[in-house]
Amino acid sequence: MTVRATLFDMDGLLIDSEVLWHKAEVEIFGRLDVPITNDEDRSTKGMFVAEVVQYWYSRFPWASPRPEVVVDELLERVGQLVESEGELLPGAVRALDLTSDHGPLGLASSTPLKLIDRCLDHFELRGRFDVIQSAESEPFGKPHPGVFLSAAGSLHVDPRDCLVFEDSAAGVLAAKAARMKVVAVPTDHDRALVEFALADLVLSSLEELRSGWLDEQFA
Repeated sequence: MTVRATLFDMDGLLIDSEVLWHKAEVEIFGRLDVPITNDEDRSTKGMFVAEVVQYWYSRFPWASPRPEVVVDELLERVGQLVESEGELLPGAVRALDLTSDHGPLGLASSTPLKLIDRCLDHFELRGRFDVIQSAESEPFGKPHPGVFLSAAGSLHVDPRDCLVFEDSAAGVLAAKAARMKVVAVPTDHDRALVEFALADLVLSSLEELRSGWLDEQFA
């Protein structure tokens, strides 16, 4: 089937915010005696923030504050870090330009909507997207395909006619479960993960995206 719409993840794909999520987690979970170190990749990459907190709480339960309070603390800290240290990743704006020439764009992220809006407003990207979908509206986060299916539905496009850009293994699994085509842009650390073999195209950076390849998908 011919691709008619494009869906983008946000953290770690358009915005260099995965490192900021990790920094916030080291700070906040560190105060709770959860042993997250500065030199490791996020094992929870792609997961919804409430699932991240539950992941660590189930392994290293703390007395207080309540997990939902930790969720709010993480979101606020990440927002602060994005505004003070965040950067757009190389090729992000060009990828948005190239894909928007072919059809509508959607954002489908595991980040809660309030923080999505904060990040997009900071980088003046909100107007780029016809639909913005957060996994907080879904029963399950990635690798469940719900957030991608909802975004496709809001665009009135068959999921099989969508192209997804993702940086995480969980995101690739979610997009493939939704029967969508996938362009994966993993970090060097993640590139060897078997999930990325499912992608239709694997790039080292969005700067490598070729307009000719996109033309073939949308032909």
